[in-house]
Amino acid sequence: MLTWAHIGDLHASSDDDYLGTARLAEWAAQARQQLRGAVDFVFVPGDNANNGLPAQYARIVDALDGLDIPIHAIPGDHDRESGHLNAFARMPGAGVLPRAVHADGRRCLFLDVVSAGGGGPDFRLGEAQLAWLADELDASRSDTHRPAVFMHAYPSDLAHEGEALGQLFAQAGVAMVDTGHTHYNEVLNDGRVIYASTRSLAQIEEDDGQPGFSIVTLDGCHVSWRFKRLASPWPFVTITAPADRRLDTGCTHVPEVRAKVFGRDIAIVTLAINGQAPQVMDQDEWNATVWSAPLGGFHAKSGAELVVTATDTRGNSHADRIEWLGTHGRARTMPDAPLGTDAHAVEAWPGHGLLGTQLGPNKHGRKW
Repeated sequence: MLTWAHIGDLHASSDDDYLGTARLAEWAAQARQQLRGAVDFVFVPGDNANNGLPAQYARIVDALDGLDIPIHAIPGDHDRESGHLNAFARMPGAGVLPRAVHADGRRCLFLDVVSAGGGGPDFRLGEAQLAWLADELDASRSDTHRPAVFMHAYPSDLAHEGEALGQLFAQAGVAMVDTGHTHYNEVLNDGRVIYASTRSLAQIEEDDGQPGFSIVTLDGCHVSWRFKRLASPWPFVTITAPADRRLDTGCTHVPEVRAKVFGRDIAIVTLAINGQAPQVMDQDEWNATVWSAPLGGFHAKSGAELVVTATDTRGNSHADRIEWLGTHGRARTMPDAPLGTDAHAVEAWPGHGLLGTQLGPNKHGRKW
C-alpha cells in the first residue's frame, strides 16, 4: 500500500504576504503530528514560487523546516518564469528530473514538463524525457504493482505530446497520474487510468477559499483520493479498497474492506455495509494506520454502500463513505474523447472534496 499527501500549488509571493507559505507552515505542523509514519512521501506539484525567485523558495524552506517526511517536488510554469530553474534547486525535494522512485513494489515517475518548452504554460516533455518515460514504463511491467506518474499538468495541457502521452499511460497500465496546475480539485477516470489535481494552497476560488490537501492511496490496483481541509479536525479516514465506483478501473475483487486512518490515539474503527449494524475492523499487525474487515456475504452482490468510521480516545470521529460496484457491477460509461483530458472528469463528489466547479485561472476562474 502506497500513500502520499499532495500539498497543492503554493504560489509563494509577497503579493499576498506569503499566504501560501503561511498555510504550508500550518500544514507542516499538522503533518508532523498526524501524518508521520502514515504517508510514504509528500508530493509538491509545481508553481511553488510564484515568480521563481530565491526569496520565495527561502520562505518555502522555512515553512517546511523540521518536517521529517520525504518530499518530492517538481516545477511548474511559474517556477520557470525567469527562463530557468536555477532557484528551483533550493526547493525541498527538488532533486534531478526526471526521476524514478521505487516504493511498495511500485515505480513512481516524477516528470518535468516545463524545461523543454519556451516558458509560461508551454508544457512539453521533450524527446529525451519521453524516451526515458517509455523505457521506465516498459520496465514497470515486471514490477509488483502498477506505476504512478507525477507531473504538473494533465497530458491534454501539453503543447504537442498530450494525446500520445495519454495513450502511453493507458497502454502501460499506469494506475494514477497526480497533477497540480488547475487550482481546483478534480479527478478523471478514462476507464484505465485515474488522474487527479488538487487545489492551490494560496490561489483558491472554489469552496469559499478553504485551503487543504489531498491524500492518495494505491492499494494494489485500487485507487483512493480524498481532500482534507486544513481547518477540519482529526482523525481522517479514507477507504483504500475496494475502490469507489467513480474510481473503478476494473480492478480485481478483494474479499475485505481496507481503510487507512490518519490521526493519533485511535480507539476503534468500524465498517457498516448498506446501513446494517457496524462491525469492528481489525488493526493491521505491521501497519497501525491500516484497518480491515471481511465483506462476508456481500462479496457477490452487485453493489453496496460502505462506511468506515474511526473514533479516537477523546471521542472525535470521522467517516469515509463509498459506493462499491461489486463483483458484477457495471463499469463507468466513458465519453468518446482523448485520454488524459477533463472530458473524463467524474461527477461532483462533495464528500471527497470534488465540487465540479473548475474555478481556477486555467478554466473559469479569474486571472491571478
